[in-house]
Amino acid sequence: MSRFWLAVALTGYFGLFGLLLLWFAWLEPPHRLPVALVLLILVGPLLLPLRGLLHGRSYTCAWTTFLALFYFTVGIFYAAGPMSRPWLSWLEIGFTALWFLGAILYVRAQGQARRSIVAVNPIPAIMNSKQTQ
Repeated sequence: MSRFWLAVALTGYFGLFGLLLLWFAWLEPPHRLPVALVLLILVGPLLLPLRGLLHGRSYTCAWTTFLALFYFTVGIFYAAGPMSRPWLSWLEIGFTALWFLGAILYVRAQGQARRSIVAVNPIPAIMNSKQTQ
C-alpha cells in the first residue's frame, strides 16, 4: 500500500511541477518580471526534494509536506485574486493536496510497515537499520 501512496505523492508533485512550468512560461507569462526569474523562484524549490521523492525516502516525503503547504497557500492566494484563468489556481490547489496527502499517508504506511517488521523479528530489523546508516 505504501507504493500506492508514493505514486499518489509523485503524481501530485510532478503535476504541480508541470503546471507551474506551463502556467508561467506559456499560458500566463508575467509582465513585470522576467519569466526566468519567476520560474526560478516558484519552480526552483521543487527541485530540492526530487531525488529523495524518486527514491521513496520517508524523511524527504515528511519534510516535503511543508513545501506542499507553501504551494497550497500560493494557490489559495491566486484563487482569491483576479485572474484571467482561475482554473490554473484550482489545479495548483488540487495537485498540492494530492502531493500532501500522498506524502503523509506514504510516511504513515512506511512507519507501520517498519513497526510490523520489528514486532515480528526485532534482531534482523535492528541489524538492517545499522547497515543502511
